[in-house]
Amino acid sequence: MSFMARIASLATVALFASVLAPGRADAQDVIEIDQLTVSSATPIADSLAAEAARLVADDQGQRPVAIEYSDAHETRAKIHKYVSWAALPLMATEFALGEKLYNDPDSLNSSSRGVHGAVGAGLIGVFGVQSVTGVWNLVESNQAPGRTKRLVHGLMMLAAEGGFVAAAVTAPGHRNLVTFDADKATHRDIAIVSLSVGTAGYLLMLLTGGSH
Repeated sequence: MSFMARIASLATVALFASVLAPGRADAQDVIEIDQLTVSSATPIADSLAAEAARLVADDQGQRPVAIEYSDAHETRAKIHKYVSWAALPLMATEFALGEKLYNDPDSLNSSSRGVHGAVGAGLIGVFGVQSVTGVWNLVESNQAPGRTKRLVHGLMMLAAEGGFVAAAVTAPGHRNLVTFDADKATHRDIAIVSLSVGTAGYLLMLLTGGSH
């Protein structure tokens, strides 16, 4: 039975009890509970009034506690949100450039290498800002609803950022031409896994209503 239904039932029983009881209730025998008034002409009415008071107290005790965030939290949240808009376009651009270089027989001398490296550096920078603001706010909002989703999102984005750094380290260059093809394949595999994890983490928040 719902809370309001129980209150209505208690009020009805109390009304019948007061009608059937001999005499009239004195003014001092009237008990007020919030907006509910029950005539206390009999012990039955008294017990019903006490039960109603307990139900009101229980209902009030179950109300969620408001969580207040600091101004710094709100500032970091805005930075995190605005910077995140650059993440998906950068990942898509980096993937397209990487695939172009991977399939280019003369990729070692391609002019796209510099652009690919610059976009990769920008991507690592974006994820670095997101890591600082996201982890900081995750700690501060530890008790807020949606913590599990935020934690999963954070771990995925941190893993993707680590992958981008690993991909940059393993990028093939002019120093070791003997293993160039093998290094290129390793670089591509790490980059694809990192881009996939980063995209999944991004979409997790985008498609599920954000951090709530």
